[in-house]
Amino acid sequence: MITKEKKAEIVAKNQRHPQDTGNPGVQAALLTERIRQTSEHLKTHRKDYSSQLGLLKMVGTRKRLLTYLKRTEPQEYEKLLKQLELRK
Repeated sequence: MITKEKKAEIVAKNQRHPQDTGNPGVQAALLTERIRQTSEHLKTHRKDYSSQLGLLKMVGTRKRLLTYLKRTEPQEYEKLLKQLELRK
């Protein structure tokens, strides 16, 4: 689970203006953090199938957000990939 402080830090790093919390870049960054935490959890709890299903859903959601961002704002997409250390 992401703490309030960590979430605020991620939002502040990816937002475009002070009230921006819903753009695809912010959402993808938050999902990336949750995906990393869930992956760490699954390394120790291999048979936690409900977390595994949740992880697959989060990855799919992030993929859709990144596809939308790539289509609408290619420069922002490239910047976000480098920042989140994702490969495409």
